[in-house]
Amino acid sequence: MDATRTLPWDWYAGVIPENVAIDETAYVETSFSFTQYRSQTPAGVCIGRGSSAYSGTLFDVGPRGQVRIGDYVLVNGARFLCDEEIEIGDYTFISWNVVLMDTYRVPFDPVARRQVTARVPLVEPRRIDHATFARPIRIGRAVWIGFDVCILPGVTIGEGAVVGARSVVVDDVVPYTIVGGNPARLVRRLDPKEINHAL
Repeated sequence: MDATRTLPWDWYAGVIPENVAIDETAYVETSFSFTQYRSQTPAGVCIGRGSSAYSGTLFDVGPRGQVRIGDYVLVNGARFLCDEEIEIGDYTFISWNVVLMDTYRVPFDPVARRQVTARVPLVEPRRIDHATFARPIRIGRAVWIGFDVCILPGVTIGEGAVVGARSVVVDDVVPYTIVGGNPARLVRRLDPKEINHAL
């Protein structure tokens, strides 16, 4: 990133927001990743040493949202819907089309939900910005999240865990386990020595 907060290789004519911190060794493929970014916190997104956010990654971060990505994390086209906090530990791999959402952004009550969606065409920009209760997502160190996974509000995924492709994670995941399915359930346990040896 240069002094104008643009990316020299970027295909999109955008800038990185002032309250986004990207380590000088990290890589963000395009500023298009921040077209839905609205955080007003001092550090809305922090991307750590040697980490990468490739094309298709989208930071849909609300005014109070904060996303922290640790060191040597690979994010390959994931979507972060964050109104409070999403934290990604070091050495984590996030495959393409993963959705991490710390909030649902619409009410569960159908009448209230209908009222919220009816207002969308009447305001600019046309988006749902209904205040809902958010619960932080925390992903531990050395986690592998397969493609098309959806991680729902309040979930903690423990260190060294693996989440199988196309899983929906509604509950916490114990460290050093493999989970999969909808909803995600335990498949088997991993040997922590194998994981830590690789790091």
